[in-house]
Amino acid sequence: MVMKKSLLALAALVLLGTTAACGSNNGGNSASPTGGATETNESSAAPQKVELKIFLGGLDRFREQFDSYFERFAEKEKAEKNITVTFNSEYPGADTSSQILKTRLATGDVPDVFSLHAGNDIPPFSKAGYLTDLSDQPFAGKLIEGIKPLVSVDGKIVAVPMESLGWGYLYNKKIFNDLGITPPATLSEMKTVVQKLKDNKITPFLLSYKESWIPQLFLPLTVGGLVNSTHKDFVDKMNSDQGSFADIKEMFDIIDLVNANGTDRPFESSNDDGSAAFATGAAAMWVQGPWNADSILKVDPNFEFGVAPLPISDDPSSTLINTAVSTALTMSPESKNKEVALDLLNFILDDQASNELYQSLKFNPVSTSHTFKPYPWVEEAYVYVGKNQSYRDPAIPSAVKDESGKALQSYYDKKMTMEEVIKDLDKTWKDANAAAKK
Repeated sequence: MVMKKSLLALAALVLLGTTAACGSNNGGNSASPTGGATETNESSAAPQKVELKIFLGGLDRFREQFDSYFERFAEKEKAEKNITVTFNSEYPGADTSSQILKTRLATGDVPDVFSLHAGNDIPPFSKAGYLTDLSDQPFAGKLIEGIKPLVSVDGKIVAVPMESLGWGYLYNKKIFNDLGITPPATLSEMKTVVQKLKDNKITPFLLSYKESWIPQLFLPLTVGGLVNSTHKDFVDKMNSDQGSFADIKEMFDIIDLVNANGTDRPFESSNDDGSAAFATGAAAMWVQGPWNADSILKVDPNFEFGVAPLPISDDPSSTLINTAVSTALTMSPESKNKEVALDLLNFILDDQASNELYQSLKFNPVSTSHTFKPYPWVEEAYVYVGKNQSYRDPAIPSAVKDESGKALQSYYDKKMTMEEVIKDLDKTWKDANAAAKK
């Protein structure tokens, strides 16, 4: 609205100046030598200048792609609306971005456009008033039907989906094919795979625990598999302060197996280090998601990896693919540049340009205008989805996820026992419940 008023005022000034000039003795903007009047129109007006504050937490590995895309948006905005857009963009790492963003929003230091984890953040952010109803925006009508609920709350679309995922763990297809291994369906079968790899002097698992969000990945995988098979009421019980992680302590079986059969010095290995090591064959499997595809393929463009569900027990019904929209982009209701911010969000799913963007990020199609062919690992993951061997990413408080990463780092390092991790996560969940009621 502010921008519209500014443009109207500017147009009025231009018109006033033209009228006054025409009333002067020399005819104001005097006729050209051919007798035609010189042009005075909106295109000669000075462009409006807008700086968008962009916060893209955990997307630092995609800085080049996003910065380039934002520049394309700036060119479009200048050409179509005569607005010069500049960007104040931040790309904090995944370990710190969530807390930084929450602090910013709570203190009023609000980005115009920011990323959030759709599954974790949309419900509490909506309750706190941090999200804008975007249901009437052009991009909303383009979303694939199965994606809409994942970026909605109370029937309102509140974010643009970026990373639509089917994930479990990554495996080196060459190693598996060379040894005749297929992804195991149970924990016992995984133990057999581990032994076969060790017999062939291949390290079974890559460990990269320098960043706590990576061991945290065990939490949604184990809880999700168990809640959708043998412990269906676990999350409900935890949300009502009636449950305990002791009820699903079998989640530690796969964690122990991975930790006991992994690469050395995991606390010296970051996510980027892990991507490079995995791409060069340092281990056969990595409990990690396909969001790292771009980083892996930058090291070896010909590397072939697969995606499979992580076995967590000897009940094959708990071996399931996690499906989710993780990263999504949204706009704060407190943005001082709402019109331009909305233009940017719609440009994220531009009919033509977004095909190239999503392909460069190695993301899945999320829009009906996306015509690119999904990547092989995407198709592999969705074979499981097609067989109903999948679940929607479990709704676990973000504080619990954050704490689980730190606790599982300490668990690997033998600074915390299983019982201490359970006690820690139980308390964190109860604290999150109490905070949500305030």
